Amino acid sequence: MLNVQQKREFVDGSKAALPLIVGAIPFAILFGTLAPTSGLSALATIMMSVLVFAGSAQFIVLALIAAQAPIEMILLTTFVVNLRHLLYATALVEHVKHLPLHWRAILAFGLTDESFANMSQRYMQQDKSNAHYFYLGSICCFYCTWVSFTILGVTLGSLIPDMSNWGLEFAMSVTFIGMVVPYMNSKAMISAIIAAGISSLTFAHLPNKLGLIISALIGVAVGLTVTKFKNKQLSYE
Repeated sequence: MLNVQQKREFVDGSKAALPLIVGAIPFAILFGTLAPTSGLSALATIMMSVLVFAGSAQFIVLALIAAQAPIEMILLTTFVVNLRHLLYATALVEHVKHLPLHWRAILAFGLTDESFANMSQRYMQQDKSNAHYFYLGSICCFYCTWVSFTILGVTLGSLIPDMSNWGLEFAMSVTFIGMVVPYMNSKAMISAIIAAGISSLTFAHLPNKLGLIISALIGVAVGLTVTKFKNKQLSYE
């Protein structure tokens, strides 16, 4: 049984997820409508959301399945696309390494762009003793939403034709912008965001979404460089 503090953290994590879920809902519906047209059955579409739970990777898999790509290419491409989660995990490991293995496994499965954004904000607070329940609340909220609206998308896809032409994917772009804006509070963060944005456009032509990883690494490098330069200036003062 959860104590009062753990329940509060779980509820707070769920509430923190709500603004970002608004952008994920159209994305989940779109996936549910597109997947059957790419060759997946309705059941396989739903089970992909249940077992994979990775929005961008799931869309890439759909494109590769439709192109009849070999399984090796599908695995390699999704691995490269999800390498950004290694950066997320590196940032969070200090906060969760004391937890039992089963806890870390659950949190690792639920690590998404949105849950990472929520947790980054939460771990800035002083009291972190029950923060993993906040993390769990955020994950559960996103997971239930993603699976539920995938099912809705599968249902609507068979009832309403051409939903893929409605431009629903724009909502996810807005969500990511909303995730980034709160972190634009220092020269290092702003520099990292600008560098990553320019790099993503520059390397957008690379295969297997390698441009995403290169852009992320460049953003991290620029942010660290600006931070170190600032610290060096302060040490001289």
